[in-house]
Amino acid sequence: MPEAPKAVITAALRTPIGTSMKGTLRDTTAYELAEHVVRGAVDGLDPQDIDDLILAEGHYGGGVIARHTAVRLGLAEVPGLAVNRHCAAGLSAVQAAAASIMAGMERLVIAGGVQSFSTAPKSAYRVDGEWYEPWTPPTHPDRPDAPNLDMSISVGWNTAVKAGLSRAELDAWALRSHQKAIQALDEGRFKEETVPIDTPHGTFAADEHPRRGTSLEKLAALRPLHPEIEGFSITAGNASGVNDAAATLVVASDRLGLPALATVRSWASVGVDPALMGLAPVTAIPKALARAGLSVADVALFEINEAFASVPLAAIKELGLNEEKVNVSGSGCSLGHPVAASGARMLVTLVHELRRRGGGVGVAAMCAGGGMGAATVVEVN
Repeated sequence: MPEAPKAVITAALRTPIGTSMKGTLRDTTAYELAEHVVRGAVDGLDPQDIDDLILAEGHYGGGVIARHTAVRLGLAEVPGLAVNRHCAAGLSAVQAAAASIMAGMERLVIAGGVQSFSTAPKSAYRVDGEWYEPWTPPTHPDRPDAPNLDMSISVGWNTAVKAGLSRAELDAWALRSHQKAIQALDEGRFKEETVPIDTPHGTFAADEHPRRGTSLEKLAALRPLHPEIEGFSITAGNASGVNDAAATLVVASDRLGLPALATVRSWASVGVDPALMGLAPVTAIPKALARAGLSVADVALFEINEAFASVPLAAIKELGLNEEKVNVSGSGCSLGHPVAASGARMLVTLVHELRRRGGGVGVAAMCAGGGMGAATVVEVN
């Protein structure tokens, strides 16, 4: 039996990340974000070689943005697929592309995610013949210990309590996140992965969410999001932002002979109790690594999404990770969390940072609404 093809990443691009509602992308739709970044990814490719376009999307009213994008870009023969695994949807899109390629079903797939909270339509929900607006789809059945529309409790606080993390530790990690992101911006480390985009408010070329003036004193002065809960440690400062962005990767069979940036080694998606979702990376990371025959000791860099600062800190503590290998360019607390795009954005940044450092194994992992988590392992030779 012939050896199965490998799934390699041949391009990895993203838009700059905007701050929702008041940032530069506030009047740029998810459709426009998707078209822009996919156009950059397919540049130089023969449209006939593209088998599919898979984009994660969330909180955007349904539809299939991927198919809309394909048609708008003149790729009418390329179908489209919408993926939603909440925060981990962008990772799942790349996983689906890699799986199809490794199974020999397809040879080249564009995969990623897009999020525009700024322009997302509001949903209405019909109860007893009446329409209630706005409505946000719940991630899981509501529970007092895991409210389905308050992730500051379900993820941030529960994780901090379970991992024994103090407010001071959370604030220190949030400050570190901003410092790392600003350092990466100032050193131009994101330029190769970022595709500037023209907006009604000018050309947008660099992430705008990191705050240069952040300090421990300022973070410590922020009120807890739930002051009625004794000792509640989650604030706007040690939580992720609400953001707009798109990211995409070209995933191809190694048999096509295209220059490869990285190889997709393995992945895993997991379910946990909704009250423990912030700890999902602790389960997903070892599972994904084991499927590649690897351990945490083999990993050069980790990207663990900062939905809340407690999430990467819990993973570091529970898995014994070297924090100097985690989120070396910032993450959700600083760069922001454009939900459906975040997983793909993390992979884009991870691949480019590994290449800048000369290669190695990298893991992107995150928790996801509803009590889910995912991790993807890549390698740069």
